[in-house]
Amino acid sequence: MAIHAVGQSGTSGTRTQLTSLESEMMTEFAAPLPILARYAVMVDVGYIYAAAGELLFGSSSRRDFRVDAVPLIQVVTKHADELIRGELLRVYWYDAARDRVPTIDQRVIAQMPWVKLRLGNLNARGQQKGVDAQIRADMEALARHRAITDAVLIAGDEDMVPAVEAAQAFGVRVHLWGIEPPYGTNQAERLVWESDTVDVLDGAFLRPYFSKNPTAVDARTDPGLGPAPTVPSPSQLFGERHARSSRTGSHPILSNTGGFPAIRDTGPMPRLGPDRTRVEEAGEHVAQKWILTRGRDNIRDLLPGPILPPVIDKELLVDAEKELGLSLRPYQEAREWLRDAFWERVHREFGISIGKSRG
Repeated sequence: MAIHAVGQSGTSGTRTQLTSLESEMMTEFAAPLPILARYAVMVDVGYIYAAAGELLFGSSSRRDFRVDAVPLIQVVTKHADELIRGELLRVYWYDAARDRVPTIDQRVIAQMPWVKLRLGNLNARGQQKGVDAQIRADMEALARHRAITDAVLIAGDEDMVPAVEAAQAFGVRVHLWGIEPPYGTNQAERLVWESDTVDVLDGAFLRPYFSKNPTAVDARTDPGLGPAPTVPSPSQLFGERHARSSRTGSHPILSNTGGFPAIRDTGPMPRLGPDRTRVEEAGEHVAQKWILTRGRDNIRDLLPGPILPPVIDKELLVDAEKELGLSLRPYQEAREWLRDAFWERVHREFGISIGKSRG
């Protein structure tokens, strides 16, 4: 009986001590520990490129400018970390490509750490399809599975509103970022309303990563150069070849071609060749296909350059002619444009020193 009493007394004393210790601990740590934020950055590439192009160059067409996407993603990620102060889950980069086949630039982005490339389809009109649906699905899935506490959304379409509302219903804070508009607004009003915070990336933030494409300005379509001149027909150009070639003198004769710059008549007029911009686009496209099919391991096939190996040179010429729908064999200068564009694309992708194809 005494042993039982002692046991109860001992137990009671121990409980009293534990209760006192727990009380002191609760008093000392009364404030709950902060929850570490985990966030995802979700970028609608079509929006950020078009809006930035409009702001910096007055054009939303990607053909008019180039984007250094890798450092752009890095600086956006750094900016998000400064504002949210948490753990980055990953960056979701939503872009589009024809038949969802990634371009060279997109393949580089896909290899970046903590970056997930999502591709919609790019139709014949250059419109991206399926991107909005991918953003909505990813944002809702991340929120539903408690994978994130915050989402940075760089977009402007009102179609994003249901995704924002769904994520918020699961307790996720949505931070909407936009691009500074040159005038008015470039984001849906409802999207701005529904987001928890709103931030704007201005021109100074974006300018280091966007550059004007030097081949984008066509002298015949530049409004600063006046109305487009009348294009001479092939019969006008070719029909007068012999008449022009018969003229002689100590100085070249300047012939009038309407609104076009004067042509120095030093002999038979060359054939009317293909448009330089189209040829260069074909060269870059063939380079892109070559890299996609052969990969980095076979880049030595191009070395030392800038002269292409005969097999590659022939493949480049044949593929470009298929794309252009005409033969480049009679046009030496056009073939040089083609090779130079091919090398420029490879150089931009792999960082290999480049030279002109001319000897």
